[in-house]
Amino acid sequence: MDLKTTIIFLILCFVSILYLLPFIWMLSTALKSPAEAVSGELNIIPKEIVWQNFPYSLSVVPFMGYVGNSLIVAFFAVILTVFINCLAGYAFAKYHFKGRNLLFLLVLSTLMIPIHIIMVPNFFILKELGWINSYAGLIIPRAAEAFGLFLARQYMLSIPNELIEAARIDGAGEFKIFWKVVLPNVKPLIAVLIIFTFMWRWNDLIWPLIVVSDSSMYTVQLGLAIARGEHYIDWPILMSLTLMSIIPILIVFFIFQRYFVQGIVSSGMKG
Repeated sequence: MDLKTTIIFLILCFVSILYLLPFIWMLSTALKSPAEAVSGELNIIPKEIVWQNFPYSLSVVPFMGYVGNSLIVAFFAVILTVFINCLAGYAFAKYHFKGRNLLFLLVLSTLMIPIHIIMVPNFFILKELGWINSYAGLIIPRAAEAFGLFLARQYMLSIPNELIEAARIDGAGEFKIFWKVVLPNVKPLIAVLIIFTFMWRWNDLIWPLIVVSDSSMYTVQLGLAIARGEHYIDWPILMSLTLMSIIPILIVFFIFQRYFVQGIVSSGMKG
């Protein structure tokens, strides 16, 4: 290995350590006793490893209920959001209609609108629909994402028009073409949308905080915020729950990561 490669390798190792340091610190704090966690000492390796913090944290906080709610929200949000974004992206990429580019720019312009501005109108809409403290209120309002639509359109521009025209000549309907021809050819895109959508919904705190007031409907992030307490924070317990909350995201990423890089590159470069 030459000098240049060695230097690049060392720099990448250093950057990797910087990225991993917060997770290492969380694991270290999760294995400490409460007294050591608040002692102010910068010990990566605990003086006494307390494995009981993990089962104990599950006994003092209804964490599995929070996980169940987040899984329901994330699962159905992924299905709905990926389907809508792919369908809309296909329409913008392959159909020519009056005002297409203007409409696409208007959709993209919503990325510049802070979500905090539309929270109050969305809340009153959900209140009129009776969707407060419901899965529908957590899932549907953000089922269509401008960022996901942008990725879908950019990726689908790379699909040959001849492939679609051949399906039409064979007598396939428009939705059948989308379902049987287009979707099987955009697996990397679907993988990217699944990862992003699952991560965003799993980590979302602001919207559940507005829509949900019933503790039985708390999601993971809302439950972790409540678990901090008002006057005293049990850091080992909180870090134990936080570490366990990361596991579903890691599982989803490792399942779809083989398509992730390919999907990002293609979505960003095509068209």
